[in-house]
Amino acid sequence: MTDEQRPDPDALLARVQADEAKARRGKLKIFFGASAGVGKTFAMLASARAAVLQGRPVLVGVVETHGRSETEAMARDLPRLPPKEIPYRGRVLKEFDLDAALAWEREHPDGVLLLDELAHSNVPGDAGQGPGQACRHPKRWQDVQELLDAGVDVWTTVNVQHLESLNDIVSGITGVRVWETVPDRIFDEADEVVVVDLPPDELLLRLRQGKVYLPRPNDDRAERAAANFFRKGNLLALRELALRRTADRVDEEMQAYRRRSAVQAVWPNRESLLACVGPGEHGEKVVRSCARLAAQLDVPWHAVHVQTPSTRSMRDAERQQMLHVLKLAAELGATVATLSAPETAAALARYAREHNLSRLVLGRRERHWRWPPGRRALADRLVALADDLDVLQVALPAATRGPAEPEPAPTRSDGWRGYVAAPIACALTTGVALPLAGVLELSNIVMLFLLAVVGVALAFGRGPAVLAAFLGVAAFDFFFVPPQLTFAVADVQYLLTFAVMLAVGLVIGQLTAGLKGQAAAATERERRVRSLYEMSRDLGSALLVEQVAEIGARFLAAEFGARFALHVAGLDERLRELPGATAKADPAVAQWAYDHGQPAGRGTDTLPASSCLMLPLKAPMRLRGVLAVEPTESTTSATSFASTASTYSTAPAGAVPWSPEDRQLLDTCASLLANSLERIHYIEVAQASTLQIESERLRNSLLSAISHDLRTPLASLVGLADALRLTSPRLSPQQAEFAGAMKDSALRMNTLVNNLLDMARLEAGAVQINRQWQPLEEVVGAALAANAPALAGRPVQVQLPDDLPLLHLDAVLIDRVLANLLENAAKFTPPGTPIFVRASARSDSVDLIVEDRGPGLPPGKEELLFEKFERGRKESATPGVGLGLAICRAIAQAHGGTIRAENVARSGGESGARFVLTLPRGTPPSDTGSDEVATAGAATAAT
Repeated sequence: MTDEQRPDPDALLARVQADEAKARRGKLKIFFGASAGVGKTFAMLASARAAVLQGRPVLVGVVETHGRSETEAMARDLPRLPPKEIPYRGRVLKEFDLDAALAWEREHPDGVLLLDELAHSNVPGDAGQGPGQACRHPKRWQDVQELLDAGVDVWTTVNVQHLESLNDIVSGITGVRVWETVPDRIFDEADEVVVVDLPPDELLLRLRQGKVYLPRPNDDRAERAAANFFRKGNLLALRELALRRTADRVDEEMQAYRRRSAVQAVWPNRESLLACVGPGEHGEKVVRSCARLAAQLDVPWHAVHVQTPSTRSMRDAERQQMLHVLKLAAELGATVATLSAPETAAALARYAREHNLSRLVLGRRERHWRWPPGRRALADRLVALADDLDVLQVALPAATRGPAEPEPAPTRSDGWRGYVAAPIACALTTGVALPLAGVLELSNIVMLFLLAVVGVALAFGRGPAVLAAFLGVAAFDFFFVPPQLTFAVADVQYLLTFAVMLAVGLVIGQLTAGLKGQAAAATERERRVRSLYEMSRDLGSALLVEQVAEIGARFLAAEFGARFALHVAGLDERLRELPGATAKADPAVAQWAYDHGQPAGRGTDTLPASSCLMLPLKAPMRLRGVLAVEPTESTTSATSFASTASTYSTAPAGAVPWSPEDRQLLDTCASLLANSLERIHYIEVAQASTLQIESERLRNSLLSAISHDLRTPLASLVGLADALRLTSPRLSPQQAEFAGAMKDSALRMNTLVNNLLDMARLEAGAVQINRQWQPLEEVVGAALAANAPALAGRPVQVQLPDDLPLLHLDAVLIDRVLANLLENAAKFTPPGTPIFVRASARSDSVDLIVEDRGPGLPPGKEELLFEKFERGRKESATPGVGLGLAICRAIAQAHGGTIRAENVARSGGESGARFVLTLPRGTPPSDTGSDEVATAGAATAAT
């Protein structure tokens, strides 16, 4: 077994550990379909009945039959898990009992649990319920995850529109947005996926026959579904999505099997292309041709450049051309890679087999001579190495098929040293061997010259080694082969010795130089991996964004010798540069890269004149900033190539300074920085949230305690004031006035205490909303009647249109909102000021407006007034603690609405305050006079 075929021990250990963890975990089987009605639940139940016949325990956790008789018949004889009853908004709903399922698994360790509708959202339950009374997870797929971790085998169903990555695509096709989704990793990690498929015509026939949605009186769901979602074009598109997604999963499983089994041969189960990019102008033609072919076949493709010892001495122009071609391939959708190997054909064949790429695309070159003589073309070598690969050759233009220009001398200033060192090494070897000529055999002296060739190749590379091989043969012939001091030979057999010596010297020189390059490349890769590890380790312990910037600057300076600047986004989506930046980054370019989430600046197609490369810091949740990298004079144009070949010069100013490996390393660095910034952000958010939660909890506890403790003495004060006025002898007018003032003050204090208590209950979620369909006129009339004493002396003008719809609301709570708004209007306006109450209906909501002609609201504080304990004027004789508007907003949000405040300025110098309460407009139940519809309307109101 060769080194390339020998499996990696670390990979084997990781595979064994993964297999052990998978063996302890339960098995997940998904019945996957393109849409509702294709028969997923029926297929799952049929498989379950077959498992029962085989003696395997089966338990139905949740199965949604939707009233279909054939599905109910399949589930009738299967044992069912009793559902958990959860109170929610005045109703008792039934959900899956996770704890009971775990208990059943302990008694039946080899059983199967059926859990329909994987994307289902669990009922949250009412606030204040204990852990055992509410659902533990908000989503059913999270319940499945816990079951699998406990070793339970689960069978479930899901539609293609519920996959997270395809949700937006499905909504764009069907026009229907599905809100319940499942992460794709759940689907990808499933042990088995069964595709349940049905042609669109048969599914439409089932829909018309009432087998998808059962016909019910006054229920037109089937007609609406057929007119909107269940159209043949939609079903065809969904079917294609489901089959393609399943094919992608099967392809990933096949690739994983090939890696586990070390399969070398290419399996042409799926078309795929590999573009071979070499030095020269022809690479762009190869890439474009491969991209067109991939687009026509709709298949993935790769673009690879192989860096061999013979191509490491490329000129700067060729190197820049090759980098440009790789960049073009990436823009055209290819997976780009650069390989380091001693031979091009073997590296391409190995890469194609690792990635199961069946077709190789390369350029066809016509040469009348080859070096070394007899060397076959790349296509012929590929065919000889891998007869399971298809090789496609692209015809190149005549300009690129001509003979290559002669390669200039190396551009390194010290390139001549190797060619000077080769004669010196041969001379030293001759000087050492001459005194030993009478002691050593000529074969041993040959070994000394070969050793000199190895030393020259190791120190100076391939060219000096070739020169040393020729000079060694000449020196051996001249000084050691009789007749000595002449190039003539007495024995013809020495000619064979010279030939073998020269061939061995050339081969050893080539191999030594190639191995040196590969060793240098491996050392460089190991160094970069170690640097990334050290960077990630340091970032893991960073607690400040300044520390993150310092770590990033240190890494980039060590790896690229580049300058660095880190721009972090603030709450206003504007960037700020962190201290310690060494690069002169253009803020406008950085802001563009952040706004568009794309790289910009040097080496890109956007603002390439910038001196810095701008990389957006993409974290899992959002963009966190921009990394600016500015190359210096010491930054080579291809660091990864320079690490393996010492003949590259510094990139000229304005050149693209990043090779694909460099860009990959920079992208990895940017990703690590972004994740660290997001981690620090959420640490700060968690700390602030914890502090706020504790503060709110303490304040609510204090408010609740004060409210309860004050209500009893306040009620006593009101009762005592009334009792004083009824005592005999009767109170004097002054004493009666005192008793009345005491009662009014106690009532005002009681109102404030009620506000405190209501605010605490609203924030704790303890208020139950009793929604019913009611006319808005009755709510407004009740509020005006209840607040008539406070509105005395102020004309109230009510303007309510006759066509206002019924609203689904809690009349008591909305009455409280109107009471607070009317009370505020009475408090903060002069006596006699009119108050206006208006309403207007829109397509999706209804606005209720309370407006006055008073002094208005403090400018700039319109939104702040809805905060708790916030008053318009800090120093004011008007009673109140600033809770009324906060209660109004809490009630509006509980109804799914909003409330806002604004100042009103009119002609003539009039001003005032306006409060707009917006409530959602639902669909009231229709009243046809039948008992059935009335019952349905009552049930709807109860929700």
